[in-house]
Amino acid sequence: MPRRLTVVLALIPLLVLALASCGVTRGDEGEGLHRIRMMVPNSPGGGYDLTARTAVKIMEETDITGRVEVFNVIGAGGTVAMARLMNEAGNDDLMMMMGLGVVGAMYTNGSTDRVSDATPLAKIVEEQEGILVPADSPFQTVGDFVEAWKADPSSVTIGGGSSPGGPDHLFPMETARTVGVDPTAVNFVSYDGGGDLLTALLGNKISAGTSGLGEYVDQIEAGQVRVLAVSGAERLPGIDAPTLTEAGIDLQFTNWRGVLAPPGTPEDVRAQMVAALTELHGTDEWKEALVTNGWIDAFETGPAFEQFLRDQDARVESTLTELGLV
Repeated sequence: MPRRLTVVLALIPLLVLALASCGVTRGDEGEGLHRIRMMVPNSPGGGYDLTARTAVKIMEETDITGRVEVFNVIGAGGTVAMARLMNEAGNDDLMMMMGLGVVGAMYTNGSTDRVSDATPLAKIVEEQEGILVPADSPFQTVGDFVEAWKADPSSVTIGGGSSPGGPDHLFPMETARTVGVDPTAVNFVSYDGGGDLLTALLGNKISAGTSGLGEYVDQIEAGQVRVLAVSGAERLPGIDAPTLTEAGIDLQFTNWRGVLAPPGTPEDVRAQMVAALTELHGTDEWKEALVTNGWIDAFETGPAFEQFLRDQDARVESTLTELGLV
């Protein structure tokens, strides 16, 4: 055999190893995750999308995982994505970012799937809601907004980036009840994610929007939208707006986001996924992201998160039944 061919053949195993090592992490050596997918149940630019892409970017850059494919499955407030998750039962390479909005969408869209039927991995953040208006809105304070709302609920159009049953819908309904507006009289328009809601706000198609504020940081700083009030117990750093309680409205409300895997995910894979999310939670980069986006650290795994999902199913079903939506 010619010497040149002998050398080439000898190098082939080394070449194969080199190619296999491209994108390899500790996971490929049995200690963590191989390549995985992260599904986002609404449009790009929304809260789920921002949370998922932030988490994935940090996990990749800190070598917690290898490459993670992030993709959006849009439709029915997360119902379409949830159906896909359930249909991938037993697959060991899929996670889905989700939260309160997906819980509600299952009920309002008539799905028999429940988030508690999937494989729970972790609750990762909570987030305050805010009441947002366009920069040129006549409402200068949340008091102005409530006064107009009580006078004629139908004249105040409120948009939210989640379907009925989601946080952007439940928050104005609970606010209405608290200030004396009949929740069934609220003129609510549902948008599929924060990106679509922002377009409606900037185009003055709605009077106000209710949403988490992390996805609107740039627009708030630029003065394109204003925040009339936030829904948590304390003011948000960098947001010049009172809490509802400070404004005389006796209500606190927070949204949350977590991560699921398909039902039937092998236990060893589930453990690796939970370990990766736990490691993400401990990074300085994630702690910085919490501050930047106004997220509240709410990390929870295991039986506690499983029970939390069951409680959320019951809570949302009760509220929607009261509103006559299920």
